[in-house]
Amino acid sequence: MAIRVILADDHEMLRAGLRLFLQRDPDIEVVAEAADGREAVRLAAELRPDVVLMDMRMPLMDGIEATAAIKRDLPDVEVLALTSLLEDSWVVGAIRAGATGYLLKTTRADELCQAVKAAAAGQVQLSADAAAFLVKEVRAPDRHESLSERELEVLKYLARGLSNKEIAHELCVEENTVRTHVHNILRKLNVPSRTQAALFALHSGLVPTAGGG
Repeated sequence: MAIRVILADDHEMLRAGLRLFLQRDPDIEVVAEAADGREAVRLAAELRPDVVLMDMRMPLMDGIEATAAIKRDLPDVEVLALTSLLEDSWVVGAIRAGATGYLLKTTRADELCQAVKAAAAGQVQLSADAAAFLVKEVRAPDRHESLSERELEVLKYLARGLSNKEIAHELCVEENTVRTHVHNILRKLNVPSRTQAALFALHSGLVPTAGGG
């Protein structure tokens, strides 16, 4: 089954190019396009895609607001920021809103296709520059529930970019079991996304920060 994607960008020519690149991959289907953040939220609610490729600076509702709205109502929809903006306020804001990753529009077409597939599997996708901002800026709250030994183990794999399926394989458990652990990790750390949980693991020294992305 193809990964269903919504493109959200206020530049029509860019959306056309993205559609062309992505639909060359038989595993990806672009199901809709949005010209602003409000339309992206509406289409996500209507179509329930796997991934929303979200520009940050858009009219009516920016990418951060749209990401937060989508993740609040549709937590299973992954939002992948794709933007020309590399400023700490936008990068940190997108991840805090629940985006699973932050990529720049200079990303090559083949890399973007792989990033969409990885995001659909729940894997963290960050440009190297965005990761550098986030490791410094994004923190889990000072107060949070302690993680169990197994949850810490899952968090370490999550921070290395593994999907639920891959973590299940590593731990020799069912994928649904991993999904439950991830849900509990997010609740205990009081963070909205796998990405922010992974960055907490990096900042806490649970996994090395070198080569993050």
